[in-house]
Amino acid sequence: MTDSLPAFPTRTIAVLSTIGDGPHAIPVSAPLRAGDTRIRLSLHRDRESLARLRERPQVALTVLTEGDVAFTARGRARIVQESMERAPDYAAVEIAVEHVDDHRQAAFRVTAGVDREWVDDGEKRALGARVAALSELAAIPS
Repeated sequence: MTDSLPAFPTRTIAVLSTIGDGPHAIPVSAPLRAGDTRIRLSLHRDRESLARLRERPQVALTVLTEGDVAFTARGRARIVQESMERAPDYAAVEIAVEHVDDHRQAAFRVTAGVDREWVDDGEKRALGARVAALSELAAIPS
């Protein structure tokens, strides 16, 4: 376990785990490191994960990507914008990270993560706009 979040590329695809009637995990594109103990991400407003984190804000975000980055950030999530100004169909979510579990191993290195090949340039631009909007959010008090 470490005290702060490692750096990771913006193009990362991570796995967000929420709790409802049991654990539930979904892939999320481009989570954003927003300091040593905060991660921001955008979720489509019709995602069941939003309803689950409203009821039980404890979440885990697992990241496995290039540069031997392998961790799970556990903490409390909250919706900081129900409808993002630049992307009204998406909610901005911030995770206040309480624990970072380091999954790196001495026996091997993580050299790559999940990647994607864009087939819709409009969706690629839309994701870029959401990431920019998340990075521009003012510091949000807990």
